[in-house]
Formats: sequence, structure tokens, C-alpha cells
Amino acid sequence: MALIVKLDDVLHARRMTLTELSGKVGITLANLSILKTGKAKGIRFATLEAICDSLDCQPGDLLEVRRGAKEDEAARGGARERVDI
Repeated sequence: MALIVKLDDVLHARRMTLTELSGKVGITLANLSILKTGKAKGIRFATLEAICDSLDCQPGDLLEVRRGAKEDEAARGGARERVDI
């Protein structure tokens, strides 16, 4: 099971750039990029709330659970660095 971040899809649907979101939310572009690429291992509820407020969406619009994806990640050598946002 893996948690997939769909921030890129929501940004595209809202016609917003990551830089614009960074300015609205007050989170560095680097940290948003880590989140967008799925490299983040955690996110604070306050951060998630700020992103959802800025994008007018629900947390479920940004996150998806995929069953069986953990095995796919392990096959690719997928150990990821822990980064809390």
C-alpha cells in the first residue's frame, strides 16, 4: 500500500503553479516540491489545511491510497528519505 500525492493534478486543474501556491500557503517552494514528488514522509495537518484552503479542495483530492504499490516501490529500490512538511 502506498500513499500517492496528487498535488500536481489539482494544481493543473486550478491552473495554478507551485510557485503561486507557495506564496499563498507560506511554505517554501522546496518543501512543496518534496510533497508534490511524493518524497515527503509526513505532512502537518495545518499544512494540509492551508493547501486545501488555497486550492479550494478536500484532503482526499490531494491524497490517494494505492494497494500493492509498496511492492512496486520496493522493486524500484524505493527507500525514501524522511521529510516532514
